[in-house]
Amino acid sequence: MTEAGSSSRPPTLVVGGGGLLGRHVRAALERSGAPVSTVSVPWHDPIAARDVLRSELTEFLGSASAAGGRVNIAWCAGAGIVATPADELATEVSLFREVLGDLRTALRPDIRLGFFFASSAGGVYAGSSDPPFTEHSEPRPLVAYGRAKLAMEEALTEFCAETGAVALLGRITNLYGPGQALSKPQGLVSQLCLAHLRGTPLPVWVSFDTIRDYLYVGDCAEMVVSALDGLPEQARRSGTNAVVKILATGTGVTLAAVVGETNRVFRRRARLRLPGAGTPSHTRDLRVRSVVWPELGQRSQTPFSVGVRRTADEIAAAYAAGTSALPTHVSEISIR
Repeated sequence: MTEAGSSSRPPTLVVGGGGLLGRHVRAALERSGAPVSTVSVPWHDPIAARDVLRSELTEFLGSASAAGGRVNIAWCAGAGIVATPADELATEVSLFREVLGDLRTALRPDIRLGFFFASSAGGVYAGSSDPPFTEHSEPRPLVAYGRAKLAMEEALTEFCAETGAVALLGRITNLYGPGQALSKPQGLVSQLCLAHLRGTPLPVWVSFDTIRDYLYVGDCAEMVVSALDGLPEQARRSGTNAVVKILATGTGVTLAAVVGETNRVFRRRARLRLPGAGTPSHTRDLRVRSVVWPELGQRSQTPFSVGVRRTADEIAAAYAAGTSALPTHVSEISIR
């Protein structure tokens, strides 16, 4: 476990602190002055992962007395993506439930726990009707990825009802920005930037009128930090210990517009390979509109053009340096 910072804010443990969202949440917490810790988890080995999480979470909860009994956990982890096989996702869900069981055992009556869980708006609402979707829309996952996210939300809701902890189930739209793991077949903006630099065609399986809500990861991280600060009061006002909240810009952007913006940044057309029509897991219109806790989204947002430029600059620097972490090719890009 690594730790930094000190303030009157409660300490926060970021699970998944090395991922796209987790590293930005940690940075936002550090800027706020909050004590923040991260844990490195061997996700490829579920047994070892649970052992590490049990040990680190127990140790972390022991720090609650020094923080007046308040602690936060920001669960920004998740090895699965839209294309992950169902059995692997089932293992991830089982691990999450086991971790919640360990937390239930370790919690003392004097600990007030706030929990942020990074869920997926695209996964949860992929089969829902009548966009734009809100927190009151009926979730209808189309693939195992969405069903797994929903199962983890339900497990955390039960945990909060049993323990008195409060949680934000953050249904996040399409995150983009510096720090995207390019080895995974996801992250349209990042993969387009890399394709531009290499001059290689990027396979895209959806139509150009496919609509998604692209949320800059730094903006999302600031929303998470604000949410953790206000979560106890929001839970009281809403009458539930597990608050469902869509984290988004509220603006739908077409695939054509995303391609056009990267073309503008690189001053040339991207090479795209269009093998065919979309698949059942790729819904055409996933616009969203948050009606729960709307003030969380009422902050200055990073313009899409600025976010794309920042992403392109980071990937261009890595490409120029010949970073070995860059993949040799991407066989299919997943747009959730």
